[in-house]
Amino acid sequence: MSGRPHGDVARLIEIMAALRTPGSGCPWDLEQDFRSIAPYTIEEAYEVADAIERGDLSDLKDELGDLLLQVVFHARMAQEQEAFAFKDVVDAICDKLIRRHPHVFGDAQPLDAGGVTIQWSAIKAREKAAKQGAPPASLLDGVPLALPALTRALKLQQKASGVGFDWDDAQHVLGKIREETEEVAAELARPGVDASPALEEEIGDLLFVVVNLARHAKVDPDQALRGANTKFERRFHHIERRLAEMGRSPEAASLDEMEALWVEAKGAERKPRG
Repeated sequence: MSGRPHGDVARLIEIMAALRTPGSGCPWDLEQDFRSIAPYTIEEAYEVADAIERGDLSDLKDELGDLLLQVVFHARMAQEQEAFAFKDVVDAICDKLIRRHPHVFGDAQPLDAGGVTIQWSAIKAREKAAKQGAPPASLLDGVPLALPALTRALKLQQKASGVGFDWDDAQHVLGKIREETEEVAAELARPGVDASPALEEEIGDLLFVVVNLARHAKVDPDQALRGANTKFERRFHHIERRLAEMGRSPEAASLDEMEALWVEAKGAERKPRG
């Protein structure tokens, strides 16, 4: 294993095999299965996205390595079950890329980016129909249940929009948001409504329509929410720093004091840079 050149993925595959070898491998790695590793796979994908959001290419290199490890880990477990190996994963994606880019690797006419997206979706739909042997019972059946709720909402809406079930523009979606907000307000006004199933349903409807607004505005809702999270963290850190300068903590400060510091942080962000 030590003789492998750096950058050779075979070295990583051999390390993973050693970790999964009964008797001499790592007890933790040996205990894992597809289901137990899946949450780590999702987490690593989000950490890749986070490094990109922060513009940290050094961290991105490390996070991509962690994500690659997840692929190797799953492939190794599949190989142990004689289902497939890492090379089969590589062959599958290579074949798919060639198959879905006939404008590059075949005789199809050149396309712009929008045309490529439409072509990819059409080829993917044909492949799925051929694999299933029969059309799915619903247009929405191909949207995985395991997706994060925000992403799944977006994909469900995109599927429905593809057959014309959609609002005309973002302004109509705004009207629906107002309607859903009023329904949430009405539910909140009911006595003993906290955490009730009805309130949960109304808030879910509101979130779903907000995702629709983002889609119509051509904004990635997940990216928008991550940006809002970052902004909240940045401004709350300002509150903590300013209170620390006064020898105080957030626990000892009033809501009015923290709100004033929040406004201060917000104003500082809007000042033109000189």
